[in-house]
Amino acid sequence: MGIFLPGGGFSLIYRGGDKLAAMQIRKLSVKDLDLKDKRVLVRVDFNVSLDEEGKIRDDTRIRAVLPTIKYILEKGASLILLSHLGRPGGKVVEKLRLNPVARRLEELIGRPVLKMDECVGNRVRQTTRGTKPGDIVLLENTRFHKEESQNNPEFARKLADLADLFVNDAFGTAHRAHASTVGVTRFLPAAAGLLMQRELEMLGELLTNPRSPFVAILGGAKISDKIGILHNFLKKCQDILVGGGMAYTFLKAEGAQVGRSLVEEEKIEEAREILKEASGEGCHIHLPLDHLIAREAKEGVGVKVVDRGEIPPDYLSLDIGPRTIELFSGIIREAKTIFWNGPLGMFELASFSKGTQAIAELLAESGATVIIGGGETVSAVKKLGIEDKMTHVSTGGGASLSFLQGVELPGVAALMDKK
Repeated sequence: MGIFLPGGGFSLIYRGGDKLAAMQIRKLSVKDLDLKDKRVLVRVDFNVSLDEEGKIRDDTRIRAVLPTIKYILEKGASLILLSHLGRPGGKVVEKLRLNPVARRLEELIGRPVLKMDECVGNRVRQTTRGTKPGDIVLLENTRFHKEESQNNPEFARKLADLADLFVNDAFGTAHRAHASTVGVTRFLPAAAGLLMQRELEMLGELLTNPRSPFVAILGGAKISDKIGILHNFLKKCQDILVGGGMAYTFLKAEGAQVGRSLVEEEKIEEAREILKEASGEGCHIHLPLDHLIAREAKEGVGVKVVDRGEIPPDYLSLDIGPRTIELFSGIIREAKTIFWNGPLGMFELASFSKGTQAIAELLAESGATVIIGGGETVSAVKKLGIEDKMTHVSTGGGASLSFLQGVELPGVAALMDKK
């Protein structure tokens, strides 16, 4: 199981695949570092959603790193923050500058944040060299430089030259081997931030010693996004509840009539293999018993509920039906550990959000350990205002999925091991 080590380090041993296979992550924590009078380069994930006017829609990712920021400042260090925003493709894109993030961080932290217009260069170097304990500097979008995603050593060296220590608190980018997540660790002592530790601890519990019954709820559009997790969880879960678009690839694999519902034709055979493998592992995969269907995916259209296998050729399913909600709810009530990733219908539209909402509200009242696996699922629970009732809401969509597949995360592997 995952445990915190004396001094703040974190150790995780987990089993993946068909047999016991050990993988240990034992990483230095920010709490192990002597921070007094140091300049600390912190990789954060400020990749927030902006509206058309450049205003922040959701500041969750900024709030998530506040404990690490406050801890470092309290220990007498100055902070140099690094982040990406969007996908500028290695060039400057004005609407993807981090200025709105700097303003919001100032409001949340209650002290000035000096925003730079670059992340490397003489001016940045001179400014960071002149920082005093308590100062906060936010550098410009790292992905304005193509060298970032290339993990260019020279670019990484320039970033590292700005500070004395490096802390990675950007779990959401830990599956990327970029200059600001991996490259800088070649030049600076590197440790995990408090958010990174929390993510490893909570997600690690799912892979090590989850309380039984362990139930996974998987939704979203495509089975291809979840294949790795499905194979890994078949050996760990007692029940897997499948909804969203991905359910219809499974249902078609079983020979059911799915109408115009989303199906990944190239994954049908793999879906059959997963169903067969689940049976051998003693894991029960539960597919929708009924569906809320319509001719079009938009508000105001006529909808109706049909049973499994009865979707007409000119209809598509956009949500799970009441019998499915009842089935899933009964299994969830008995669970001790629950992982949820992916909405169970097109929850963005009110007409097709009932399934996702019903399950989310049930999880909020559950006495189980409930872990939300990032992405659209986080949006769903936030929209309902119940995220604080979940045990853990992950900040890493792709990173969470990679971790739970048993894939090594470069941004974690690059950190120093605790001695």
